[in-house]
Amino acid sequence: MRNLVLATGVVVVLAGSTAFAADDSPLPPTNAQKLSAIIAKVEQRDGFRYVKEVDWDKDGYTVTYYTADKAKVEITFDPVTAEPK
Repeated sequence: MRNLVLATGVVVVLAGSTAFAADDSPLPPTNAQKLSAIIAKVEQRDGFRYVKEVDWDKDGYTVTYYTADKAKVEITFDPVTAEPK
């Protein structure tokens, strides 16, 4: 019985650690622009209303925002140059 409980505990710990490893997303490069600078560029675009979401992946920052006429816009920015891709 004790072995069964111990084995179950080991399985739970190992399963949990693989879930944490799966959530590891790459970090922006050390020479990346500040996210606030990228958001400031988005806020200056014509018709900007509000930022809905910002995601990071290996391709850069993807900013989702809405315009005054309720259009949804998604732009991926290079993290180093802060320019749209």
